[in-house]
Amino acid sequence: MSNKQILMPALSPTMEEGTLSKWLVKIGDKINSGDLLAEIETDKATMEIEAIEEGFISKLIVEEGTEGVKINTPIAEINENESSIKSNENLNDKKVINIISNNQKIIDKSSLNEKSDELLPINNDNNSKKITVREALRDAIAEEMRIDNDVFIMGEEVAEYEGAYKVTQGLLEEFGDKRVIDTPITEHGFTGIGVGAAFGNLKPIVEFMTFNFSMQAIDQIINSAAKTLYMSGGQMGCPIVFRGPNGAASRVAAQHSQCFASWYAHVPGLKVVAPWSSEDAKGLLKSSIRDPNPVVFLENEVMYGQSFECPNSDKFILPIGKAKVEKIGTDITIVAFSIMVGKALEAAIELEKDGISAEVINLRTLRPLDLTTIINSVKKTNRLITCEEGFGYSGIGSEISSLIQENAFDWLDAPILRVYGKDVPMPYAENLEKLALPQTSDIIEQAKQICP
Repeated sequence: MSNKQILMPALSPTMEEGTLSKWLVKIGDKINSGDLLAEIETDKATMEIEAIEEGFISKLIVEEGTEGVKINTPIAEINENESSIKSNENLNDKKVINIISNNQKIIDKSSLNEKSDELLPINNDNNSKKITVREALRDAIAEEMRIDNDVFIMGEEVAEYEGAYKVTQGLLEEFGDKRVIDTPITEHGFTGIGVGAAFGNLKPIVEFMTFNFSMQAIDQIINSAAKTLYMSGGQMGCPIVFRGPNGAASRVAAQHSQCFASWYAHVPGLKVVAPWSSEDAKGLLKSSIRDPNPVVFLENEVMYGQSFECPNSDKFILPIGKAKVEKIGTDITIVAFSIMVGKALEAAIELEKDGISAEVINLRTLRPLDLTTIINSVKKTNRLITCEEGFGYSGIGSEISSLIQENAFDWLDAPILRVYGKDVPMPYAENLEKLALPQTSDIIEQAKQICP
């Protein structure tokens, strides 16, 4: 009996490629129709694929962690006869298949992590490694749960499924179902439970599958978590973290694509954090968990699979309220947060070709805002652009513009300009979505308007 190929499935109407995150079977395993074979990460979520035929796994063609696997690409083979199975030697030596290119070729594993990314922050510390933002978040949660038994995490699919985006992978196995808690689909309800637990001196981490769903729980976040310390005269705090993906993902339309940065940054009593890199994610999440105040931790779904250098140490933390200068420049300051930091760095590289030296500031925290770092940069460059993925009206850029004009007006040589998303609900169509979201080219265009 010849082998039958298992192909990379299309898990959504718009899927063109995906990442084979994890094999759930091994060579020689007997499978039946409906058995789970692998975890596939798409542009929208991580999902498990099922077998549609019976047989024995005879070959695993694509290795775990391979990105850019096109749909209908063979990823494994099955055979009806167990005796005909041959070992898959390619997965046991240093050779793996590179699926990203149209023409498959064999590459050396040892070279996979050597390619540098000029947009990533450089870290020459021998105790750092390149990990995804997803892994950095998971490490931060696990490390804090190990040292503090009061820390626990709750949300939809965080336990048995290990998170909709696999941020909580491995936590249920390590900490058990008393500290990694699956909840019903009722944000208002489980957020209220989390806030109540924080009032009782526990340290909950509440995961929203997307911050769009946090609107169901906004009364608990604003009226209960944010205001109780003040209303109790300082007698009752609320050490809680609300975390999850914020802003646009990829073709998930208006109800799943909104940025809530300015919503939550508007509220006294909340701290609002918006990481970009793996270093940001790990260091700031650990600080947020330790903070005695409620923290809204705004992640970005598109960033989960991107890799950056990140310190290994479980003692590594970053202070809330402190920005980072990602690139030094002299002609213009570009301020950004979350996914827009990467676009700002891309713009800065392009501007260098035209003789414009841009300084890029990664805000990291939106409330409290590190105004000092922005002002010091503006005093040097005399020009400022703010970047955000959300709507411009009453946005983060509007607040920064006002603060800089109030505190550093004499150093400005040009109007402050803003880059932001179009003032429309997010379209579903890919071409329209791209037009609605701010791009690197928008930053470049704005910079050239005010730079001589």
